[in-house]
Amino acid sequence: MSDKTMTAEEAVSRLESGMTLGIGGWGSRRKPMALVRALLRSDVSDLTIVSYGGPDVGMLTAAGRVRKLVTAFVTLDSIPLEPHYRAARERGALELTEIDEAMFMWGLHAAANRLPFLPVRAGIGSDVMRVNPGLRTVTSPYGDGETFVAVPALRMDAALVHVNRADRLGNGQYLGPDPYFDDLFCEAADMAYVSCERIVDTAELTKDAAPQTLLVKRHTVTGVVEAPNGAHFTSCAPDYGRDEAFQKQYASTPWPEFAARYLDGDEQAYQSAVQAWQGEQR
Repeated sequence: MSDKTMTAEEAVSRLESGMTLGIGGWGSRRKPMALVRALLRSDVSDLTIVSYGGPDVGMLTAAGRVRKLVTAFVTLDSIPLEPHYRAARERGALELTEIDEAMFMWGLHAAANRLPFLPVRAGIGSDVMRVNPGLRTVTSPYGDGETFVAVPALRMDAALVHVNRADRLGNGQYLGPDPYFDDLFCEAADMAYVSCERIVDTAELTKDAAPQTLLVKRHTVTGVVEAPNGAHFTSCAPDYGRDEAFQKQYASTPWPEFAARYLDGDEQAYQSAVQAWQGEQR
């Protein structure tokens, strides 16, 4: 077993333009934003993004890095519509595959289990089939003869997720109320990079938390990045909640201005800029 620790920049250096990239979290909750910011500072582009979308999708589409998006929604939770994504979509800047949340989940399951598709009832009788003409149906080979949607596997070249704790071997732990399918993202991808609030010794992972909190298994992980405050401005319960004031600023600021103020430097510069802004609000 090897030490898989690396920096966010080292993780992103292994990504290439044209890849299919999965991003864990949910809306504006526990998104791997430190990794997303490192990605924005790179020259990687022409991406297919697979995500229960939040500001990760908003930033990457605003920056012109996304060719295609596969999603069930893109939201900031407390702000229902992600404005930077909406603007990119309205100007036709990317191709969109929008499917039901359950269909998305079973697409992850199919990929994680190396199946080409899984049959689901979700989508039958809805406009999901109309707006996604590439979707197919299958008929049960058993006596019921029921028709299902054949949800294709959401296979990914790489995945980015953020958790509360991890060890150097790649075991990742969530301590909040919801796993957000991050384990499936890692299992469905050829490479997975896990950022965390804090790297701890393996024994410490279960010292004060139940074994079932060990969501991400080391055999699915390529690299581990220690990134305190690495989900900011999304939430990472119980370590911190969503920075609602900063999120409002993000949502109301034109993208070039926001990027110039917060994303042109390295991660330390980002954290310093956020702290300075927070100081101005007090």
